[in-house]
Amino acid sequence: MASFPLVPGSTIGVLGGGQLGRMLALAAARLGFDVVIQDPEEGSPAGRVAARQIVAAYDDRWALKRLAEACDVVTYEFENVPADTVSELTALGAMVSPGAKALAAAQDRVAEKTFMAEIGVPTVAFAAVHDSQSLADAVARIGAPSLLKTRREGYDGKGQAWIQKVSDAEAAFDKIGRQPAILEAPADFGRELSVIAARGRDGEIACYPVSENHHEGGVLRRTVAPAKITPATRDQAESIVAKILTALDYVGVIGVELFELSGGKLLVNEFAPRVHNTGHWTQDGCEVDQFEQHIRAVAGWPLGPTAPHHHVEMTNLLGADVDAWKKLAAEPETRVHLYGKGEARPGRKMGHVNRLRSLRD
Repeated sequence: MASFPLVPGSTIGVLGGGQLGRMLALAAARLGFDVVIQDPEEGSPAGRVAARQIVAAYDDRWALKRLAEACDVVTYEFENVPADTVSELTALGAMVSPGAKALAAAQDRVAEKTFMAEIGVPTVAFAAVHDSQSLADAVARIGAPSLLKTRREGYDGKGQAWIQKVSDAEAAFDKIGRQPAILEAPADFGRELSVIAARGRDGEIACYPVSENHHEGGVLRRTVAPAKITPATRDQAESIVAKILTALDYVGVIGVELFELSGGKLLVNEFAPRVHNTGHWTQDGCEVDQFEQHIRAVAGWPLGPTAPHHHVEMTNLLGADVDAWKKLAAEPETRVHLYGKGEARPGRKMGHVNRLRSLRD
């Protein structure tokens, strides 16, 4: 069993080899840690910058044994890691952070909304759907328009369908493959906000400034931070996040997406038990970014400062957007972050840029 805080030279395992794992590995290296990535894709973006990669599926028991033996602590870069994987690692004596409770809630939208209701965190009205009768009951209770989403997986607008009128319900259910689902009431919100926060092993909580997010086609396009909000909105957002982190006995960085209603009330859309796309601005806007903060938290180190030193507009580079790297690199106040991916498919996140300006502007 690992002893915390981890000393430099310790090894941190990361399940997942995408861009978030890549940036976690780079942050860990700056602090003197080695990183072992487990990912089924050989030469993954994260694997190419880590000390080592285990090329194996997430349910490969032999590979998980090797990961557990090699690492002092294990974390993950995406929330769809199989729950059995975390159970297997724990049984092998590995410390996994964030823990299984956060992962289980984030993997199932009904469980997530139910958990938030139980701890007094506000969300839209919702109902579980598993067949035609439960769908009809849910629509009768919540009404239309409403949004039908698969309970598991689905991201960037995938796995969901709007029910504009009651008669659309079965067609929407067909559209998502008649999978177990959640029906959600629409949120009459003015904008989406998010909070990136961390909780350490000692229970310390550190919140980054609230950011404002803009989507196109269900995919995050831009994040601006710090958002222009009132102190009351900031306090409300931080209180919500603290409730979630404490109830989950969480260790690591979390991303919480919020809807801001016209009267100033905030509703939680969802949370992600990992570093988050809406926190990429911290790489160039804060002294300690979300990736280093996550490594600090899981390693049992003190959390770093979260105050911003610049205003940042983060823009995702999707598909062929990445071809403009040379032009972007020539912009003096733009910082380019590329993920080392191969084919630039439409909608694929190939990188992001952070455009900086003074906080006084």
